[in-house]
Amino acid sequence: MENDHKEKLEKLADIILEWNEKINVTAIRDRAEFMKKNVEDSLEVLKLPEFSDAKRILDLGTGGGFPGLPLAIACPDKEFYLLDSVAKKLKVVAIAADELGLENVDVLNMRAEDLAKWPAYRESFDIVVSRAVANMSTLSEYCLPFVKTGGYFVAYKTAAASEEIAAAENAVKLLGGGEQRIVSYGDEDSGHVFVIIKKAAACPKKYPRKAGLPSKQPLK
Repeated sequence: MENDHKEKLEKLADIILEWNEKINVTAIRDRAEFMKKNVEDSLEVLKLPEFSDAKRILDLGTGGGFPGLPLAIACPDKEFYLLDSVAKKLKVVAIAADELGLENVDVLNMRAEDLAKWPAYRESFDIVVSRAVANMSTLSEYCLPFVKTGGYFVAYKTAAASEEIAAAENAVKLLGGGEQRIVSYGDEDSGHVFVIIKKAAACPKKYPRKAGLPSKQPLK
């Protein structure tokens, strides 16, 4: 990675950890742990061939800006849209993007269920990534409506999520998802995986359902 990128990633840590003293942006307070669990973990997706050709990327449930901000630093030639419903965290994300001079970042403060109805965003992304804490069925209903046919949804998960991944197979099909592969990443002890789902067909217009339903009543 270029030195300029490394400097910006270090500055990103400074900004987020400083704001973390005022509001709860991330549960991680230790800088070394922050760099490993937030920054390095976010960047692992760069190793996937599906990611290399993508130009327009949505980070759904970005929280404090992960994986979106590190990826935007590492890939200045790609467009990143960082979506979250929590305004106070997104305010910090927007400030960080501005201070880092990231002109390839757009911050969206909405619920996924609502934004997915907007024609400008629905099925318009080459890749949707998410480290959001939701079961795979719920997460698929949030994410797949944003992925263009032929594009990909990539979920950051742990190996312990194998049961929820299997349980979401029918939901994925309902939402237009096709072939799926699971790729381990990180060191052997991390137990982290990417769940990579190719968008095979257009998502039916009735999905996602109204705000709150995907999490309260996950598709089966």
